[in-house]
Amino acid sequence: MSLGDEHEASGGYGGTGQTRTRLPDTGADPYGTPRRRSSSRSLVTVVGVVVLLIAAIAFANRGGDDSSSSDDAGTKPETAATAPSGQRPVKSKSAAGIPSGFAQDQEGVESAAANYAVVLVSADILKPARRPEIVRQVFDAGRVSELERNLDQVYDKAFLDKVGLDQNGNAPKGSTYVSRTMPVGTKVTEFGGSTATVEVWCTGVYGMTGESSENPVTSDWFTMTLQLRWTDGDWKVDSFSQKEGPAPVNGDNRVSTSDDISKAVEEFGGFTYAR
Repeated sequence: MSLGDEHEASGGYGGTGQTRTRLPDTGADPYGTPRRRSSSRSLVTVVGVVVLLIAAIAFANRGGDDSSSSDDAGTKPETAATAPSGQRPVKSKSAAGIPSGFAQDQEGVESAAANYAVVLVSADILKPARRPEIVRQVFDAGRVSELERNLDQVYDKAFLDKVGLDQNGNAPKGSTYVSRTMPVGTKVTEFGGSTATVEVWCTGVYGMTGESSENPVTSDWFTMTLQLRWTDGDWKVDSFSQKEGPAPVNGDNRVSTSDDISKAVEEFGGFTYAR
């Protein structure tokens, strides 16, 4: 589920009540090329594995020789924008289980933005008892009171009823409400040492499990833009907004059962994201 489809800086929790229709397979993708079937996909996979093995063997045979010429060094591709830095992502986690202690540099603010995006579009943010703890941990102290009021108004009883949750943000017995976000990449668009603007490209899943669910679990793609400020020795969110996409073409994965989704949510934990 994407946060802010209908509300931006106020923290609106959009994406509910949407219906997505899957069209019959026409045998071609939107780019005009035939859809690869399982047999060709398997062949491509085998060829890819062989190529990787050959490359690995060739690299190993080079040993520790790093006597490449200066010309070779000058033609190396630049490091990708979200390549790992090798630094520890955070020093600790708060009592709320939210990562904290990010470094005061561009890698640190990217890590903070990615982890905060996960928290802000989680099922926990819908729980009135859990929300204040999240807001106080993620946002700048000067924005906490305002954000708590805004989020309480957005996630009121009418909203919870709409997504099938009770007044405490809990799913009905036998069902699981899913809202899990996975950052795909981060990009710093502004950095001033103590302030920064970071875009986080995300995918996620949201909805209610259960065979009779009117809001089945589906996927989403969106980009969150967070303005962060260095305060009290850590990065905190000053404001945020969201827009749809970029979204890839849907794959031909077999749709899982409601039970499979519930088990996956229970059995697979999340990550601490780092630059």
